[in-house]
Amino acid sequence: MKITAAVAWAAGEPLSIEELDLDDPRPDEILVRVEAVGVCHTDENARLGRLPVVYPIILGHEGAGIVERTGEAVTRVRPGDRVLFTPDYCGRCQQCVLGFTPYCDQVVPVTFIGTRPDGSPRAHRNGAPVRASFFGQSSFATRSLVTERNIVPVPADAPLHYLAGLTCGVQTGAGAIVNAMPVGPGRRVAIWGTGAVGLAAVMAAAASGADEIIAIDRVDRRLKLALELGATHAIDTTSTELADVIADIIRTTRGGADVALDTTGNPAVILAAVESLATHGTASVITSTGAPVTVPPGALLLKGRSLRGSMGGHINPTVFIPRLLDLHRQGRFPVERLVRNYPFAELATAIADSHSGATIKPVLTFAA
Repeated sequence: MKITAAVAWAAGEPLSIEELDLDDPRPDEILVRVEAVGVCHTDENARLGRLPVVYPIILGHEGAGIVERTGEAVTRVRPGDRVLFTPDYCGRCQQCVLGFTPYCDQVVPVTFIGTRPDGSPRAHRNGAPVRASFFGQSSFATRSLVTERNIVPVPADAPLHYLAGLTCGVQTGAGAIVNAMPVGPGRRVAIWGTGAVGLAAVMAAAASGADEIIAIDRVDRRLKLALELGATHAIDTTSTELADVIADIIRTTRGGADVALDTTGNPAVILAAVESLATHGTASVITSTGAPVTVPPGALLLKGRSLRGSMGGHINPTVFIPRLLDLHRQGRFPVERLVRNYPFAELATAIADSHSGATIKPVLTFAA
């Protein structure tokens, strides 16, 4: 089948829109016509060679679309069903069996290498292989091959043009709050960085009944949106020293945050998040710039604080995404407030707007 897709041919090169040949679905595979796909910083990191991807590869990992064909072993969906794509996983290792699929033992080959488990590619160009299994989907394309592991069926009227943005950064921010900490009534929460991940965390904290939710950022319009989405306080760091931000959080929360979520990966910010915690508070990091983080033992010991990592929301997406969809239907998780749609042909603009902060969550759409 002929498809149109955005291909990364080599590290650092611009994505190239190409016509390719996509395989027919194997017995365990599902062919989906992609209707929408979110743009995430992970796609850009892959393009730039900061992740262990193998080129050439079709990127995109927040897809959504309509099932066109299924292999004979597929039972969960049938042609015409609407689905969201989630990150793939092996389904066999201990972490997958326990339900912690972001920590899959095979995360690198399954997520980044871009081939089926047997090493075969899903796409070709003029007979040469092109990897088409990035995150198990490679959804910067008009059609994708996926499996039952990494799809979530949704209702026929589901608005895919913004729900496509749920399945990576948004689930990461929301899952860190709901699952990794977790947050509930009476808890005081500080969220450092209010991009798509941070604002998802704000919405999740509000839906979970947190008493106080402090949003910290240097972009005024993001802070205003955070307040509209459930934050009770906002701190603009544009001209404020981190020591003053820490003091502000401790004063506002009357002793410090019970939970702090860093979405920046900045070592200085991560240390500030720890130092703004209350006694027995927990700070979580969900990304990294690669720079080392130095936390004096006393910052943890004297108040019994914890610093932990959280990957992919610390959840099984095929279980957690339906929970977010339920909250969305109740009006308690308005992810559409984060999304701006772009035609697929404007992929480069969408990526640039994501990195500049002009758009919180770009979602590409495909012409019918």
